[in-house]
Amino acid sequence: MPTRSFRSGSRIGIAAVFVTAVVSFSVLADESVVTVTPLGSHDGEFCGRDRALVFEDPSGTRILYDAGRTVAGPDDPRLGDIDVILVSHMHGDHVGDSRIPKVNAGTCGSPETSVSTLPQSNSVDIAVGKGAKIVTGSEMPAFFAAKLKAAGGDPANSLLVRFGAEIQVGEVAMTTVPAVHSNGVSPSFLTGPLAEYLKAAGVGASVGPPTGYVLTFTNGLVVYLSGDTGITAEQERVVGDHYGAELAVMNIGDTFTTGPKEAAYVINDLIKPKAVIASHANEAATANGKVIDGTRTAQFAEMVRVPVHVPLSGQSMTFDGNGRCTQGCE
Repeated sequence: MPTRSFRSGSRIGIAAVFVTAVVSFSVLADESVVTVTPLGSHDGEFCGRDRALVFEDPSGTRILYDAGRTVAGPDDPRLGDIDVILVSHMHGDHVGDSRIPKVNAGTCGSPETSVSTLPQSNSVDIAVGKGAKIVTGSEMPAFFAAKLKAAGGDPANSLLVRFGAEIQVGEVAMTTVPAVHSNGVSPSFLTGPLAEYLKAAGVGASVGPPTGYVLTFTNGLVVYLSGDTGITAEQERVVGDHYGAELAVMNIGDTFTTGPKEAAYVINDLIKPKAVIASHANEAATANGKVIDGTRTAQFAEMVRVPVHVPLSGQSMTFDGNGRCTQGCE
């Protein structure tokens, strides 16, 4: 009888431990999310010059994507710690040739970006201020290394990852993928005679082709960042088939980038992610946090067959490892 009693008690104890472990695992799984926070020009809106997104891995690694003009420099209180800065290409609205003086300056359709960041760029200023690494592909790393050095930062913080390779910074794996766009460096980012020669000729310096990114987070979430690309075959074969992106950040702005109809085709028929965040709409897409009828953003949302999340500035969204939004999505 004592033996039977001992075994029965053990079974109950083991069962209790098992249940506790399952509950604990479930809580941890629920907490294992990637947080995405848009840093736009106007609180709670998706506005004309919004590009910047901050991704935070469950491990704490924080990545700023395309700071552009809507981050108020390294002292912007919304930034927090930044470990990595990604720059898809050298156009001023992505690398940041100027910036907002503060949030909510100007209007949503025409934000005030009156603070010049030339010749360094907003991205370089933030990297130096935060001690962050800049990860780029193509021929951009040498350019950023020189900029970091000139700004008093560490040129070794400019890291290269080309298409087909992978780099891990903190706990996040990242690579660049092809993008079809332009990538000239404006003479305004340069100094000396070369800047004058290029300006007089009406051309920019070349730092190779632009890029997109694929990020793999520790909860298993794979995210595609499109940059300003048009439609490419690699979106299906590389981003969708090889990397299996579950969440896409897709530009929809038309004329300068992929239009909403073309972007919907990329999402529906090429990448086929579980969800998409609209990006680079080049419009005041929302009013009081709601998408305005007739906008490119509204058109894109109507055509896409997966959940479309609108990046309202300052409002964080969380995503599990399958690309499902668990909190904060509109």
